[in-house]
Amino acid sequence: MSDILNARGLQVGYDNRVISEDVSFDVTAGSYTAIIGPNACGKSTLLRAIARILPTSAGSVLLDGKDISQMRTKHLAQRMGMLPQSSIAPDGIRVADLVARGRHPHQRMFERWSAHDEEAVIQALDATGTTDLSGRLVDELSGGQRQRVWLAMVLAQETPLLLLDEPTTFLDIAHQYGLLELFRRLRDQLGRTIVVVLHDLNQAARYADQLIVMKDGDIVASGPPADVITADLIEDVYGLPCRVVPDPEMSTPVIVPLASLHGRLHVS
Repeated sequence: MSDILNARGLQVGYDNRVISEDVSFDVTAGSYTAIIGPNACGKSTLLRAIARILPTSAGSVLLDGKDISQMRTKHLAQRMGMLPQSSIAPDGIRVADLVARGRHPHQRMFERWSAHDEEAVIQALDATGTTDLSGRLVDELSGGQRQRVWLAMVLAQETPLLLLDEPTTFLDIAHQYGLLELFRRLRDQLGRTIVVVLHDLNQAARYADQLIVMKDGDIVASGPPADVITADLIEDVYGLPCRVVPDPEMSTPVIVPLASLHGRLHVS
């Protein structure tokens, strides 16, 4: 399979502070990639740079072999969808209208709403379990409901590449696993490419076919979960002594903290 995304020599940060420097990686089309690492290691910053939300100081991001810095915004939005950690909906907007905004990149000026637009919105609402919320005001929803509605808007965009920054935030455990299963179906049934930032290492190892592990702004390991997740890596990156055992359901790596951590963890 060919690559859909290539990052080469990226330097990203905020103001005069460099978060990541000389970062390079590839994402294969139709893959499910999870970016993991401790808090403040640069995961979300990297994802924002890939999405062209945050400018890069050096390096390049290629989407389908084209530098995204040279792409028109509308064309980029037809190829790449981004779900940030938090979003603010316009006051008084209803769920169906917010999800419908995902169709904007595909519409021309003065073009009428099409049957395909309507179907894309219906499918996105159904996929995220938000159909029964379609008539409600977004402001009235719980944090978990809003998260699923924003995801529905990104799905309605129908992009081949989805970038998702901690999408399981605010969700209970059943909805977390439901969402991760949804991403797997999008990959398997529709050929979508998924790049997701996750905090839960066991969820990342269970669902992703490629992991990108970050520490202090650098990529320290990448590859299939079975190759990447080791007790030594987890202790080095997270400072967590643990064992790695097979998941009894999926045979993927599961991280089990040691029974006694007294005196072994240094939390600042």
